[in-house]
Amino acid sequence: MPSLFPALSDPGTTRRPALRFGERALTYAELAAAAGALAGRIGNAGRVAVWATPSLETAVAAVAALSAGVPFVPLNPKSGERELGHILSDSAPSLVLAATDAELPSPVGALERIDVDVHGTGVLPEGHTGEGDPALIVYTSGTTGPPKGAVIPRRAVAATLDALADAWQWTADDVLVHGLPLFHVHGLVLGVLGPLRRGGSVRHLGRFSTDGVARELGEGATMLFGVPTMYHRIAEALPADPELAKALAGARLLVSGSAALPVHDHERIAAATGRRVIERYGMTETLMNTSVRADEEPRPGTVGVPLPGVELRLVEDDDSPITADDGETVGEIQVRGPNLFTGYLNRPDATAGAFTADGWFRTGDMAVREADGYVRIVGRKATDLIKSGGYKIGAGEIENALLEHPGVREAAVTGEPDDDLGERIVAWVVPVDPAAPPGAGELADHVARRLAPHKRPRVVRHLDALPRNDMGKIIKRALGAG
Repeated sequence: MPSLFPALSDPGTTRRPALRFGERALTYAELAAAAGALAGRIGNAGRVAVWATPSLETAVAAVAALSAGVPFVPLNPKSGERELGHILSDSAPSLVLAATDAELPSPVGALERIDVDVHGTGVLPEGHTGEGDPALIVYTSGTTGPPKGAVIPRRAVAATLDALADAWQWTADDVLVHGLPLFHVHGLVLGVLGPLRRGGSVRHLGRFSTDGVARELGEGATMLFGVPTMYHRIAEALPADPELAKALAGARLLVSGSAALPVHDHERIAAATGRRVIERYGMTETLMNTSVRADEEPRPGTVGVPLPGVELRLVEDDDSPITADDGETVGEIQVRGPNLFTGYLNRPDATAGAFTADGWFRTGDMAVREADGYVRIVGRKATDLIKSGGYKIGAGEIENALLEHPGVREAAVTGEPDDDLGERIVAWVVPVDPAAPPGAGELADHVARRLAPHKRPRVVRHLDALPRNDMGKIIKRALGAG
């Protein structure tokens, strides 16, 4: 298979900036030398772990492993010892790659360790890899048991990044800024490997801040990647920060992913900057499936259309396809294409259960599709699909409606058993003013006017904050979701 990063061996890119983390940076020539030196040390490793801090070392380790044809397992530095122990036992890496100053907890510290030298000098190996060979193994969040390792083949990395280049008109001239963690698909594959495949550059903030976004976009960055929590903070900061508004207005592309961006935040950002945030849809096992295209009008609340090469369908519970593209009929998303993982490591049972007999992957995400093919996610089948009074109701649209109420800062919606309705809709609300939260009747009427009476919450519970994971997704099982 051709190199994933042709710019690393292109004489015309040697002096071009490749990576910048704070004050530390590497050109393409320096990245090639550092990755080449490390690749020479791990070529016979079989499988390696990467201590995935937001650092140059993590990026160099990923490029080195991919160049050497060695599958790697990114480790979340915030994971507890029990979870790390499970991941290491399951994936059995022969060694761990880490920054020199990284303190590794047990059981990671028991592995043979190689410190990543970002100033190393070596030659990148000539790849002799197949497109189906594993590139990396990313562990899922483990909502229904211990995390499972999704084996991502090299073809999926290339297919997704090339499809996004087509959808976003992503070129070597683009400079990406983000502050995403590097142990998952969004920050690592899209946010680091994506720019390197294009021959462009990435500026990582280390830790997200609106000041950092304003600075980097103001100094020539063209693209911003973020999750809804980040864009919410941007929307909150914009009224008092004209420099941030100016910087965002000058960006070529603002992209949100990993969870749905509330329409309310879409509108606040657009009103302050004149720029629309576009959304895309993917997951660990599939990388990217859909996106709003850069050359089309963004449509808040949708994740666009299938990417080139990706087949997408909506199905009933029995896997029968839904043919109605009416924007109302809810079905589970199933996908096929070169972007898919090859299976769960050591879990043939889970792999078999994830696919239909004819190769469609069951995402577990519920959506509706418009007549022009635009897809709108309404939630997860396990936690966000509420069956109430004979209706299939997606939590996402109710959450968006709640967020339009001036007294609601954050909102999540779940279902709970109801003897009459089957399930009743429960709204979990963080009020703007905790001393005077909006009442249940007021919020129910608010939702009923915007959507339909059967979609109004029957119960409202107030919280100080919603539980979220590292990617900003709401942890609904912590709210008592079934």
